[in-house]
Amino acid sequence: MLEKLRDSARSARADDRREPTFTISKAAELVGRTPAAIRDAEKDGRLPEPSRTDTNRRERYTLAQLNDMRGVFGTRPYRAPTDPCCVVAVQNFKGGVGKSTVAVHLAQYLAIRGYRVALVDCDSQASATTLFGYVPDLDLGEDDTLYPFLREGERSSLDYALRKTHFDGLELIPANLRLFNSEYELAARMARGSDGLLDRLKEGVESISDRFDVIVMDPPPALGAISLSVLRAANALVVPVPPTVMDFSSTAAFLSMLDETIEQLAERGLAPELQFLRFVGSKVDENKSMQKELLHLMRTLFGHAMVRTPLKDSAEIDNATARLMTVYELDGPATSSAVRNRCLGYLDGVNAEIEVDIRSMWPSHQAALRKAALA
Repeated sequence: MLEKLRDSARSARADDRREPTFTISKAAELVGRTPAAIRDAEKDGRLPEPSRTDTNRRERYTLAQLNDMRGVFGTRPYRAPTDPCCVVAVQNFKGGVGKSTVAVHLAQYLAIRGYRVALVDCDSQASATTLFGYVPDLDLGEDDTLYPFLREGERSSLDYALRKTHFDGLELIPANLRLFNSEYELAARMARGSDGLLDRLKEGVESISDRFDVIVMDPPPALGAISLSVLRAANALVVPVPPTVMDFSSTAAFLSMLDETIEQLAERGLAPELQFLRFVGSKVDENKSMQKELLHLMRTLFGHAMVRTPLKDSAEIDNATARLMTVYELDGPATSSAVRNRCLGYLDGVNAEIEVDIRSMWPSHQAALRKAALA
């Protein structure tokens, strides 16, 4: 049934996905040079000549080509080897808040900006994995997920689970339903006094962190054993919160439980060391007066921790998700150009603010942030 659903959604398999492409003007903006500089580099041989269509029009550039340009122009945004890898968990106690949507679009945005990114799907529902073209329990076995690593002593590194994606510079550790077994196994072993198991995922993340600038983690929507392990492994936290009474109340409960949990972890010397905490207003519909009031309340309560740009509810996201894809990988609008452009504005606005928080963790980026008046 899952296979039929995916076929009816007109969504390509993971192996058939095409990487996103960009016009020369957009490529220049992303690379940090002018279109003329790109053309000059192509003429003098520093970059290969662009492909042409049958009508001799310049074809769009792939993300891999953009990253080659960054190498030629010296504009790769990598962290320095002495800077910490940013491990950001996109987490909330309640499901349906847009957690996987935020996590996947953040990971893809950062890859488009030229960072080396890993997305770790820690949720057995595998929504993030599905958005990359996999039918989790059809295309993947348990040995393709975190499960073997979380089983005590089976693996020494997470290298085995990393998969290249159709976004150059972005790798994925997928999930499927079998990962749910590890929730019970971890909890049972922790109940027997194995506090060190909370560090197991942290050790796995550290085993691959030298290869990436940012690792984005998508945990289950609960404070279970895996979510606690994610919290322990993370050094940054992003919390999506739709401005509805139910979601806001649930998030308040999540924060209260999170506070108690961190206190208990601190007593055992296991408290997470978060460099930043950000709240994202997700699935926002400002045409609804109650949502506008709650969004204002959230901004008042959370202050600077609240991302200024709301991630508004958009038919573009809904239509892309229905194809088991994301807005960043669609060649054209799934709705209309106006709706797509507004949606990209929301996504880019949210992700750009988080990008600044990420770069603020890196001493090597401080001078550039001050120059751009972002620090």
